[in-house]
Amino acid sequence: MSSDVEDQKRVAGEAAAALVESGMTVGLGTGSTAAWFVKALAARKLDILGVPTSQTTAELAQSLGIRLGELGPVKDIDLTIDGADEIGPGLSLIKGGGAALLREKLVWEASKRCVVIADAAKRVAVLGKFPLPIEVVAFGHETTALRLCDALALCDLGVAPRLRMRDGAPVKTDGGNLIYDAACGRIEEPAALADALKSVTGVVDHGLFLDLADQALVGAPEGVIVLEP
Repeated sequence: MSSDVEDQKRVAGEAAAALVESGMTVGLGTGSTAAWFVKALAARKLDILGVPTSQTTAELAQSLGIRLGELGPVKDIDLTIDGADEIGPGLSLIKGGGAALLREKLVWEASKRCVVIADAAKRVAVLGKFPLPIEVVAFGHETTALRLCDALALCDLGVAPRLRMRDGAPVKTDGGNLIYDAACGRIEEPAALADALKSVTGVVDHGLFLDLADQALVGAPEGVIVLEP
């Protein structure tokens, strides 16, 4: 990955860290851009409580001295900062490339404010070039995959989702679930697709984050671009 892209991720993460104030409870996202945010946040040495969206983020935050809590005991989150795989119109998002989409969405929905951070290449005119992650329970997942094909077809997306593999084995989420990726190409009606996928028995959740982001901070060659819904 080019240093230019990493620079864009870094400046977006640093800009997001500047939004945090002492006393806040902060949702800590997952992924390469979110990692830059966590590092920049730790450098500010604020008195905050972090709620990580994955074990990977929890380990990074702990190593940097950020005090952590868990969703459940922690009921209210002031601000969540997280990355995205795509940012579309109205700050519609595809997330889940890091296989943490369920925990991310749980933290996002418990937050008063959510800010997405990304490099410039993540901005798209229409969602769907990045394969859409769909988290499913492991039991009977092959049957669930067949139902997913039907749900996608109802939305005029004739694609077969593929089980995500790594080193010859299925990728497992922190919750023990599996991920199927659907290479949709173009998602013309994200809300309809979100409803169709969520109605499939065996689906835990999907990577469409709609009407959740309050703001986006996008690192670009000219600096940080601020986007509103």
